[in-house]
Amino acid sequence: ERACTVRRTKAFQNHQNPQDGPSGLNGLNGLEPTGRKRKQKPEVSAQLLSEVTGGLLVLGFVCLLWVLVVLSLQQLVIRSSGEFNAIRARKHLDEMTSVGPRTVGSDENEVMTVNYLLDQIEEIRVESVSGPHSITVDVQRPTGSFTIDFLGGFTSYYDRVTNIAVKLEPKTSAQHFMLANCHFDSVANSPGASDDAVSCSVMLEVLHSLVNLSTPLKHGVIFLFNGAEENVLQASHGFITQHAWAKQVRAFVNLEAAGVGGKEVVFQTGPENPWLVQAYVRAAVHPFASVVGQEVFQSGVIPSDTDFRIYRDFGNIPGIDLAFIENGFIYHTKYDTADRIHTDSIQRAGDNILALLKHLVMSEELGDSSEYRHGNMVFFDLLGVLVVAYPARVGTIINYMVAVATFIYLGKKCMLPKNVGGRYVRDLVYGSCVALLSWFVTLLTVLIVSLLITLMGRSMFWYSHFYTAVCLYGSAAVGKIVLIHALAKNLYYGGVRHLELGELFFDVSLLLWCCALVFLTQHNLCSAYVPLMMVVFPLTSKILLTNHFKQRVLTSDVMSRCAVRSLMFLIWVVFEIFTTHSGPRGTETLPMSSCLPCYPGNGYSLSYFCCADVFSGLLWSVFPYSGDQSSPRPKLYFVHMMRVFHALDGSVERQDSGLWINSLDYTGMQHITAHAPEINDSIRTRCQDHLPFCGFPWLLPVKFLIKKNWYLPAPEVSPRSPLEFQLLSREETTWGSVKMTFEAKGPSHMSLYLRPHAGTSLSRWSFGDGTPQFDLNGEYFIFYSHGLDAPAWNFWFEIQPHEPSEVFTDEGMISLALSAHYFSGSDRSSEQLESLLKKFPDWAFASSWVSTYHMYRY
Repeated sequence: ERACTVRRTKAFQNHQNPQDGPSGLNGLNGLEPTGRKRKQKPEVSAQLLSEVTGGLLVLGFVCLLWVLVVLSLQQLVIRSSGEFNAIRARKHLDEMTSVGPRTVGSDENEVMTVNYLLDQIEEIRVESVSGPHSITVDVQRPTGSFTIDFLGGFTSYYDRVTNIAVKLEPKTSAQHFMLANCHFDSVANSPGASDDAVSCSVMLEVLHSLVNLSTPLKHGVIFLFNGAEENVLQASHGFITQHAWAKQVRAFVNLEAAGVGGKEVVFQTGPENPWLVQAYVRAAVHPFASVVGQEVFQSGVIPSDTDFRIYRDFGNIPGIDLAFIENGFIYHTKYDTADRIHTDSIQRAGDNILALLKHLVMSEELGDSSEYRHGNMVFFDLLGVLVVAYPARVGTIINYMVAVATFIYLGKKCMLPKNVGGRYVRDLVYGSCVALLSWFVTLLTVLIVSLLITLMGRSMFWYSHFYTAVCLYGSAAVGKIVLIHALAKNLYYGGVRHLELGELFFDVSLLLWCCALVFLTQHNLCSAYVPLMMVVFPLTSKILLTNHFKQRVLTSDVMSRCAVRSLMFLIWVVFEIFTTHSGPRGTETLPMSSCLPCYPGNGYSLSYFCCADVFSGLLWSVFPYSGDQSSPRPKLYFVHMMRVFHALDGSVERQDSGLWINSLDYTGMQHITAHAPEINDSIRTRCQDHLPFCGFPWLLPVKFLIKKNWYLPAPEVSPRSPLEFQLLSREETTWGSVKMTFEAKGPSHMSLYLRPHAGTSLSRWSFGDGTPQFDLNGEYFIFYSHGLDAPAWNFWFEIQPHEPSEVFTDEGMISLALSAHYFSGSDRSSEQLESLLKKFPDWAFASSWVSTYHMYRY
């Protein structure tokens, strides 16, 4: 207070009129209270104006950012070259989706869609006979197996799945090829328009455009229409490991979907090979890319994968992964229809893919890609208009240079005469502690709000009301951040002028972002460009504008922060994309914290307003799902039935039949019981740990994600094509193990579960490289699928007792279970299943089929 009083007294004396003489002195001595009050008004007004102006600037910036994001997301096509015909591509999309769901092994996938694609490719070939290019078509039906570290890890086996490979090359032939990949199969009960029929439609039209170019291509393109991607990437594995053309592929472009329509974003590149990103930046007509999305996706936060992994890991070739991102709420549901994909979205994707392929097949890098292999790229776009890309090694140099410049800037401040004695360092440390404390309290508050939402029975309300959730959690975050800084100002910084306090917290912000920059750079994360922008723009504007804004430091700070926040556009977009996929993952609420600039105003009124907003948000938390056809937000379920358990001698020990229901999100049956009273907690079932995979017919090994299960007894189901399973042979090897060979014949999708008993282990088997991998808590999972005319599935494994003399009589050495999943044909449903589904409300999407579960002990 003494320092503050001295400053105010000096300022007051400097403004005294010398002619006032004693009156001025009397005013200081309190003899003229009216005059003194009049002299203090400007300072109070300035303080109020600062807070109001700051609040309006922040509010205006948030509104501006929101408008820019919305406009950028809605602006699909800014300009078009006219070489790609989106109308013709849409006709392909309509035809492919008209057959309905296209699961592997079904006539819709293996016959109807394949015949349509072959007919269209033949028309394109005939039309271009007189041109400078040639087209060769090969229908591949590979068989193979592999292990994959996905969903905890499992083994995949496929038999006669379908690939349609189209080679486009100059008539003089080519030695090096680009691979363009899409998949035409879909998940069960979904038309699969965006995932991934639209990509195959785009590829057909890109093929039509390239083959009719008058100038011969320098290199060739292989268009792969693969028919088994939804079966955990099987068809792409069959091509890259078995097809003769695969050896000529130097790089690939994979077209995928994480939503329905909208913009397609580059969210994976590499490994290494920075020339691919550079080619996209130079060639793409409507570029949209994010290295942040790449690092988030590859971290495993989202339980999903694409053919990118197969080409990268098994083909050892680099590539670019693109995916449609809009409206991920209806991804893999019945709402993924062709009418929801805007023609401009098709035009945008076609323009980008056509331009990128034209650029790559005429480039020198494709012919000798090994010369340009090393190095990664930092890439991001500005408001969806411009993509910035530079080598990661250059980014590392820039990051450290900026960090050093920041520490020099802060170090020079420590050396100023007024900061002697460590006063500035002490204040900087205290300010950093205040900022970190505010972030910690904010996170804690958001978690408490999430808990309150859950206790009120409104979990996942954000699923259909995203911006309501932003307001709710954002208000909680802003309120706590402002409250902590307001308390710090009034309890600790009470005698410090706003100008000095703003200067201090400007430096605090620089220090914290600089620490984040160094940390991310040390861990070789390309996302370090985010804190880089948060440091370089404020610091540069501060240095360049110091003289002009010598008395307006806060104004300079606001200007620099507004410039930097516009660069956070892609972070917002990525956050909104991944939010749509976090609902059906067993999560309940997604914390939405906010790291806002430190504002040194009083702040109590804003904090009270934010708290009121939080409580009003709690009261107005609404129903999480929607069946509105214009904007559906469905709840997802899987439904199966029937189990048979066999004793050690092969006889039926017991059997039951029922409707097995598992919810893919946190709310479980909370909102369903009112519509189907028989589905309640009284029929909730637990995992039976002594049975392979809990005794239920899991299609994929996701029991660790979905732990809420209900089993409603129902009459037995009898598929017309029942599973046939038998032990062909059993023999003891010379090294003490027991080798068992089996044969299974059933529908296009089956799951095999192996559970060795205590005292035994699997030593070898017929899958993959012969070595059992990915022991999931003592269990092994093998996923099987086949196309048309596939023979019976034969496999073997060896079980090794730990003690050769040990005798297994009661329970045997191993429990084996085999599930058959009926996705198509007359066996895919039953009367009881259809009766239950009719009770489900419009906002519930039930992806249902019939399954059988047979367990054996040996």
